[in-house]
Amino acid sequence: MTKVMDGIRVLEVAQYTFVPAAGAILADWGADVIKIEHPVRGDTQRGFLNMGGVTLDPQRHTLFEHPNRGKRSVGIDITTPEGREVLLELAKQSDVFLTNYLPHQRKKFGFDVDDIKAVNPNIIYARGSAFGAKGPEAGVGGFDGTAFWSRSGIAMAMTPDELPGPLGQGIPAFGDSIGGMFIAGGISAALLHRERTGESPVMDVSLLSTAIWASGAMIAQVAETGVSSRNQMPGTGGASRNPFQGNYTTSDGGTINMCTLSPTAHIRSLFEHVGLPELADDPRFADAVSLFENAGACSDYLVKAFAGQTFDYWRQHLKSYTGQWAPIQTFQDLLSDEQALANDMIIEVAAADGSDKPLKLVRGPVQFNGEATVTTRSPIASEHTEIVLMEMGIDWDKIEEYKAKGAIA
Repeated sequence: MTKVMDGIRVLEVAQYTFVPAAGAILADWGADVIKIEHPVRGDTQRGFLNMGGVTLDPQRHTLFEHPNRGKRSVGIDITTPEGREVLLELAKQSDVFLTNYLPHQRKKFGFDVDDIKAVNPNIIYARGSAFGAKGPEAGVGGFDGTAFWSRSGIAMAMTPDELPGPLGQGIPAFGDSIGGMFIAGGISAALLHRERTGESPVMDVSLLSTAIWASGAMIAQVAETGVSSRNQMPGTGGASRNPFQGNYTTSDGGTINMCTLSPTAHIRSLFEHVGLPELADDPRFADAVSLFENAGACSDYLVKAFAGQTFDYWRQHLKSYTGQWAPIQTFQDLLSDEQALANDMIIEVAAADGSDKPLKLVRGPVQFNGEATVTTRSPIASEHTEIVLMEMGIDWDKIEEYKAKGAIA
């Protein structure tokens, strides 16, 4: 595997998913990511063992594995003077300092920007926050359910007008995982900038900015026109102007999403595939302008045609259709999706429980030279403390002294 971050050391002082997800991406790319955890309880997220009514095995903790695979864990109590001493020693020998602690916590425990830059001026200091590093709410914490989903406008945009209230997020760590990728990309750019100029910038990404960027096309439209749109209630049939765009229900209750935004070159292909080749010569549907003017009539034909066959039939039959479409799948479907598997989007790692059953995780979206990601499970809390400190040049007697004072585990 091409390890584009080989030789880069990342010191991660972060919890939950948003910022640790960035560390996971960098670890996937070959960086040595040292995760600092509390010596007794570890990352707080290790205790989140019930998600949406699903109970997780602490030895196969998928919510923790997703943002922490490939890292090494060092147990340090950063609230003690000795713990801060060890942390600063690690910072001296790292390329990136990665954190999502709030500003008052960073100042209180002595690892804010000035503290870390004082011992290593060349380090990239990367911060993840809920609402941004400036402004009146810079010190306010939050999760992706608040900053990414709710405050950003996404929840309202995804909710049809007919529903009595906004939809909940539904997917754990949704905005966190997207934002983590942004942080990893920003760190990559900062490292390149350091190599070219010698300057080591401080970098910020927030969950709110992540959401606003993801919704940028719509936000720009609203700013320009004052008009926004909401998601529509589910149903079967084409869009009001383009029948080649919409969700169509199959005979067994599945759904095929047609998304042929420019149908001109695909009119004959679709009608042939749905068993209505004669409609390609019908003047109502023979060209895009006529098709749009008669969208309702065309949609009625397509609704009936799609309802005549099963979901699996259409998934196979439409593969030779020239336009754009997709089966609407579940996450369970995705685990066996031939295209996802062919592109190594699902990876396997050995679990901490020592069983023969691997954990299935999701690869980060970037791939280098077409090579599959090679990574390892997430660390057990404090699993690598001694070996990492010895690598940093701290002798065994000092390590024992730190242990005796409860500074490390």
